[in-house]
Amino acid sequence: MLIRRTELFGAGIADVRIDAGIVSAIGDLTALPSEEVIDAAGGLLLPGLHDHHIHVAALAASLTSVRCGPPDVNDAEAFAARLRTSGTGWLRGIGYHESIAGMLDAATLDRFVTQRPVRLQHRSGRMWFFNSAGLELLLSHGDAPPGLERIDGRYTGRLFDEDAWLRRTLGSSPPSFAPVGSALARVGVTGLTEISPTNDAAMGRHFMHETRSGALPQRVLLAGSLSLSHGDTGGKVQLGPAKLHLHEANLPDLDTATQFIRHAHDADRGVAIHCATEVELVYALAALRDAGVKSGDRIEHASVAPDDAIEEIARLNLAVVTQPHFIRERGDAYRTDVEAASQRLLYRQRAFLDAGVTLAGGSDAPFGHYDPWAAMAAAVDRRTQQGAIIGASEALAPEEALDLFLRVPDALDRRRTIAVGVVADLCLLDRPWSRARSALSSACVRATFVGGVRVFERDSEREPRKTA
Repeated sequence: MLIRRTELFGAGIADVRIDAGIVSAIGDLTALPSEEVIDAAGGLLLPGLHDHHIHVAALAASLTSVRCGPPDVNDAEAFAARLRTSGTGWLRGIGYHESIAGMLDAATLDRFVTQRPVRLQHRSGRMWFFNSAGLELLLSHGDAPPGLERIDGRYTGRLFDEDAWLRRTLGSSPPSFAPVGSALARVGVTGLTEISPTNDAAMGRHFMHETRSGALPQRVLLAGSLSLSHGDTGGKVQLGPAKLHLHEANLPDLDTATQFIRHAHDADRGVAIHCATEVELVYALAALRDAGVKSGDRIEHASVAPDDAIEEIARLNLAVVTQPHFIRERGDAYRTDVEAASQRLLYRQRAFLDAGVTLAGGSDAPFGHYDPWAAMAAAVDRRTQQGAIIGASEALAPEEALDLFLRVPDALDRRRTIAVGVVADLCLLDRPWSRARSALSSACVRATFVGGVRVFERDSEREPRKTA
């Protein structure tokens, strides 16, 4: 395949040949006999984008779930309308936030739905709400887990941090990843870091099956439990860091966290530590100081980052994976819920880069939208949905925002480029960067290639194949 007249960053217009899944030549090239030719017409050719923080199984499930929170649902009336969805069996909702109709319980949900079981996931991903029919169905399968809240001898319908139990109880198996693979390909994503802390050998086998079958065309860096090993991965699936998911309300003792980090390092794995609050970030840095830092250690989210924590992250040479689109998606709630003096600390970007910290971007889908271009736009303008600006001094230039998704997945301090000999995981835009940088929209994505194979194409018009 020959991609003709494409723009390469810093190298002007060139032709790019792909052969056996590899970029084999760059320059002023002549089409070979029967070679397919794509005329890029000056459109930018990028390394395929990589989502550095995503939950694939949860995203696959969410695509068939009812959205019950911002920005789709913003008040109790709209919430009630969503729950009136017709059907039988479980009604599964996602994205709920207490700003809609308060902190839910079974009695509250029963006012909306009584004839079918309901389970709603809080947008944090840590909590499920069940109506009475849902509770009855769950408890008919066995004893309640510790995370099922009980007050005065009665279950409230709130389930905390028990996803593994819930899957076993419901007899759930991992869903097909084909809808996720298709959706990500449409926005130019050729690789992803699956970051769920419970990922184990069984999930590793499922990812290998989905990538080998082509259902999930993207390459995968699979993070997860300490039990994961290289034997659980293969093909397009590569072993990633061990995930330590901190919860401020229930932090482990420091020795336990330190041992987790040391065990990961002994297995030649980095750690990815969830830090959604300032307390979690301070705790994570203390654990890393005690355990020692290894190349590949990273902080997930760093949602609230004071200056001294940023200095410590830089000193420890840690990478940070951020979600700039949360300023867009959740910013209006932050302006209400977060003290004004602390809002400047939310999802910082410029401060990290100025301190010399490696910064990468991830969607946290389904808890945020999976479109990396929307995240780039939010990184540049820092605007909420209602147009307010949070942390204007943290804004990035479009080139810096794009760079968040061009990092090498298992070496975030390096940037992927297009060069002879590299794997042809590519994203072709329909316009040059001079125009794309002001749009930062997935509508600019014309085609996506993984290993030289076209996995998405928006423009069906191709230059006719040439013969020499």
